[in-house]
Amino acid sequence: MEESKYYRVYSEYLRDKYGEKVYKLPVSLELTCPNRDGCVGTGGCIFCGEEGGSFENRPNYMEIREQLSKNKAHIAKKYKAKKYIAFFQNFTNTYMSLEDFKRCVEQAIGEDIVGISISTRPDCVSDEYLDYLKTVEEMYGVDITIELGLQSINYRTLAKINRGHGLAEFIDAMVRINRYGFNSCVHMILNFPWDEMVDIVEGAKIVSALGVKEIKLHALYIVKGTALGHMYERGEFEMISKTEYIERVMAFLEHLDPEIAMQRLIGRAPEENTLFVNWNTSWWKVKDEILETMESRNSYQGKRFDYLNGKALSRFR
Repeated sequence: MEESKYYRVYSEYLRDKYGEKVYKLPVSLELTCPNRDGCVGTGGCIFCGEEGGSFENRPNYMEIREQLSKNKAHIAKKYKAKKYIAFFQNFTNTYMSLEDFKRCVEQAIGEDIVGISISTRPDCVSDEYLDYLKTVEEMYGVDITIELGLQSINYRTLAKINRGHGLAEFIDAMVRINRYGFNSCVHMILNFPWDEMVDIVEGAKIVSALGVKEIKLHALYIVKGTALGHMYERGEFEMISKTEYIERVMAFLEHLDPEIAMQRLIGRAPEENTLFVNWNTSWWKVKDEILETMESRNSYQGKRFDYLNGKALSRFR
């Protein structure tokens, strides 16, 4: 099935931009988050395991150049890739001193690195770090992407999952990122049991209005031993059905700016040490079901993207 008929595919977006295939190389650092160490909270997000949201990285004790080299060798051999994006992936990658941050970023620069992607939280984006990244962009000719974990626009859900920030911090971060002209990617989880369809639609509208460039959609999975895992075992909530998740993805895409590139429609997750993962179905099978349902309903990204630039004035045009 031709995915690009239904949404803007990230791999094609990169190919158009760089003229060839480009692959992301994950980088793992020994970090934490401000809602783990007591700065804004303790315990971290209730769904987050000890890996900090990533489970396929190289060990974080390895030097950054070594991680990139090993990942590059694997990708190049398998996919014949020649260009890469260094992706600082786990936990909050700006939650360190500016000097430490500079040392980390500088280790990622290389001839075949066309971009650097920094994964962080909305409350950990500040002008001094963005100033430095602008210097890197101009000096080395690499594209900078800031990846923000928003997860939900519902402030009650954000409080429930112990996120440690609200929607205002996300808006502030996006305004700053846009001011510097950086690329942006936002992560959202569409199957929180405390969210409703109205939250999904509003989420698509907000990221579109704020000029987000890329989106990663995730399906919530439940790791044993986490606060969310304990809640699940006590029967404090029920996960939404796979059918409902597909409906939410479709609604999100239909209200999304068609220019936004979709990095994924559903995330991969480890089956071991988990209580719930993708409805006991392979991630690619869920994705295929999403596309099949979109095809049957003539659904596509941007179908309902008609709410910006003074929608109520359309009658006078």
